[in-house]
Amino acid sequence: MDYFLGIGSRVKHPEFGPGVVIQVRSDAYEITFIDHGAKVIMKTYNGLEVIEATEEEKDLVSYDKVERTFLRLIRNLTDIQETAPIAKKWLGGRIIIEPGDKALSGKDLPIDALFHKIVMIRDRLRTLEQRVNASDLPEDEKINIQQYITRCYGSLTSFNILFADKDQYFIGDKSV
Repeated sequence: MDYFLGIGSRVKHPEFGPGVVIQVRSDAYEITFIDHGAKVIMKTYNGLEVIEATEEEKDLVSYDKVERTFLRLIRNLTDIQETAPIAKKWLGGRIIIEPGDKALSGKDLPIDALFHKIVMIRDRLRTLEQRVNASDLPEDEKINIQQYITRCYGSLTSFNILFADKDQYFIGDKSV
């Protein structure tokens, strides 16, 4: 591709049709296509027809990138965590725990109460992880604690079904 497109450039893709560049990355364009939504197209792709090009601005930063940077800074510098919505299918649901001994009574509680406790555990693990990273501990000790925290996340992956957003999921050590 002999041209560089800026945000607002109008293009036509052979498969996705007409679209507008909404983000410029170092190696790709994010383009919103009328009938296919947002797609990432590599700058090396030669199939785009340029309908109207706008100049690429070198120092342009998207709102999304600024927002993600601020959120990361806030999480790193404070104990404030994002809210995690429960999946719609669980709204109003209940957890019923029945003991094996029929002489004992069971427990019935709202799913969202359990979900809130799970999110609190996740947020506290994240805070612990940030504090370990910022500490003066030797690197080998930081790595050992990080691995332990990752295994804790892995132990909690069964609760991922409760989260509305996959970005909120617990992710454990994939090598175990």
